[in-house]
Amino acid sequence: MDFSLTEEQTAIQNLALDFAKEKLAPGAAQWDQDCHFPVDVIRETAPLGMAAIYVDEDMGGSGLSRLDGALIFEALSTGCPTIASYISIHNMVAWMVAKYANDEQRKSWMPKLASMEWLSSYCLTEPGAGSDAAALKTSAVKTGDHYVLNGSKQFISGAGVSDFYLLFAKTGTEKGAGDISAFAILKDTPGMSFGPPERKMGWNAQPTCQVILQDCRIPADNLIGAEGEGFKFAMSGLDGGRVNIGACSVGAAWHALETSKTYLFERKAFGRNLGDFQALQFKIADMATELEAARLMIYRAAYALDQGDPQASLYSAMGKRLATDLGFKICNDALQLHGGYGYLADYGMEKLTRDLRVHQILEGTNEIMRVVISRRLLEGYRG
Repeated sequence: MDFSLTEEQTAIQNLALDFAKEKLAPGAAQWDQDCHFPVDVIRETAPLGMAAIYVDEDMGGSGLSRLDGALIFEALSTGCPTIASYISIHNMVAWMVAKYANDEQRKSWMPKLASMEWLSSYCLTEPGAGSDAAALKTSAVKTGDHYVLNGSKQFISGAGVSDFYLLFAKTGTEKGAGDISAFAILKDTPGMSFGPPERKMGWNAQPTCQVILQDCRIPADNLIGAEGEGFKFAMSGLDGGRVNIGACSVGAAWHALETSKTYLFERKAFGRNLGDFQALQFKIADMATELEAARLMIYRAAYALDQGDPQASLYSAMGKRLATDLGFKICNDALQLHGGYGYLADYGMEKLTRDLRVHQILEGTNEIMRVVISRRLLEGYRG
């Protein structure tokens, strides 16, 4: 078993690390303070091949692996996990369009998604349907050559700014997942509007608001796949999304650890460097060990997705749970190591801690990850 990166993977990782250092890190604190969504900077990732990472080259993508993607999102998050997380969402949408849309839809949509001429949003969660996504109530009724949509989506990253919305709605009256279908909706479609920007604990550089549909008419050709296939599409996208958000947690924690190591030899107490105190040395040792455990689990899950492993969903849930819990813990520990300075915005630790808190909630809460894991592990044991 070889744990080393190939020359190509190392080059990919270094490219993303350089972008994070030069383009994301310098603006991250100000974007957070101003609640500014740096669309111009985000679009700079497209020429680097980071807008459709695991989409085939013949559709405008980079044709890279899920493991390559994890390396990219981990690296980007050393500069700003908020922006890296949005780019991961855009990539999830691009992959789902490439995989499930028909040829005409791909020809029409993929060039603009792969170039980031269109930024995109993923619209599954609703005000009353979060963890129980199959309970969504947004409806899509076919009338002639159009669908008319009514309902609302909650906590949508990029909403109001994104150009392309991958949205899930019910096309029947049955309860459960069987009547859920997938649709593409373009910004400025009559009948689609947005709620006010949410005020959040973190992810302030990424707009989040409701998507509201009131008699929103879209062409029937905007249905992706067949009616009733949407929930299957949504869940397949979440496996990769869980790996990506875990990778973003790893990257932010990596930055927090490296910053803390430097700080311990810049700050003195009782006439000694902080790094000379064994209690703090042990804390750094634990943080580094936890970081490596999280990283390895994410890489394992990404590799399983690449190999079509039947246990890929299990490993994705495990990786997401472990990496987001440990990533948050490492950032919080880094804040503590900085003492009072860690609580100040100038040092960046409080931003990382705020940003990573939501990673334990989105792409399926970590409680739901435990449900997914336990169901897989206990299959066949009940009488």
